[in-house]
Amino acid sequence: MTDTHAAFATYVATLGRGPGRSRALTREEARTAFGMVLRGEADPHQVGAFLMLLRFRGEDAEEITGMVQAARDEAGLGGGRGLDDLGIDLDWPSYGAGRTRGAPWFLLAALALARSGTSVLMHGSNDFSAGISVAEGLAALGLAPAGDKASAAAALRPGRFAYLPLHVLAPAMDRLLDMRRLFGLRSPVNTAARLLNPADAPFGVDGVFHPPYIDVHLGVAERTGRHRLLVLKGGGGEAERVPLKPATASLWDHAAGRGEIALPAVEGLRPHPPAGDTADLVSAVWRGEAAPETPVQTIRATIALALLAMRRAENPSQAMDQAATIWSQRL
Repeated sequence: MTDTHAAFATYVATLGRGPGRSRALTREEARTAFGMVLRGEADPHQVGAFLMLLRFRGEDAEEITGMVQAARDEAGLGGGRGLDDLGIDLDWPSYGAGRTRGAPWFLLAALALARSGTSVLMHGSNDFSAGISVAEGLAALGLAPAGDKASAAAALRPGRFAYLPLHVLAPAMDRLLDMRRLFGLRSPVNTAARLLNPADAPFGVDGVFHPPYIDVHLGVAERTGRHRLLVLKGGGGEAERVPLKPATASLWDHAAGRGEIALPAVEGLRPHPPAGDTADLVSAVWRGEAAPETPVQTIRATIALALLAMRRAENPSQAMDQAATIWSQRL
């Protein structure tokens, strides 16, 4: 065993000693351990044990904060090293993996916001989604993901929108996400990736699969000094609001602390079957050649989420009115 393997073994042992003896890692322990993982200093067997023990114990805000800090260090994010000088308004992670997802209507919401003057950086990986990926949605509109940070910057200047796949943004993180194929389970890497905020945007929207994760996301936002983050249980884990029924969005705000926003349903909507979604439909909806009611209301409700996240609307009703205008003026 190498010295680094021996050092890493102490973190695995801390997590896995058993009832009454194991504990969560501190923030600095998690930062050091995850940095070792990202640099390839841990044995692959140790990495698998580490990630699954973190999952089994339950995600902890201190641990995830340390992982986020390590990932940002290794990817060269923050501190003037990466994308934080681009003046991004809104951070938009997309790491959904829903088995019943259809089209990425949230992508059209983000693009409409960009057309209205909001700078949006979307980043993510949709490798485990059964639906249409962000990359496929962009292709249907004649657009493409950024191939590197420089091309993301180039796209943002005229268009105010760029999509950075995780394999470009943080390749080591992307390789760890791919281990889901071996585990059959997601790992806390998925949560850490969502919270990277690579351009240090003051505002963010974030989706989770299960409500218990909301507390972790808000806790990491607080610990990393983020300005304002809105989190909700979204379709397929995406930051997307399907307004078929009432919902609650949770907030971290640097001045006000934690809060909630009650989001009413849009009356009369019917479920939209995702199986019928195609890339051509995404293009047609964007160009105004098709207007299926529930997808269009989903786009507007998702724009409204972003407006609430950025404090550009005082309440959900005002946000929906503004969202309708932004959507109608996108072309």
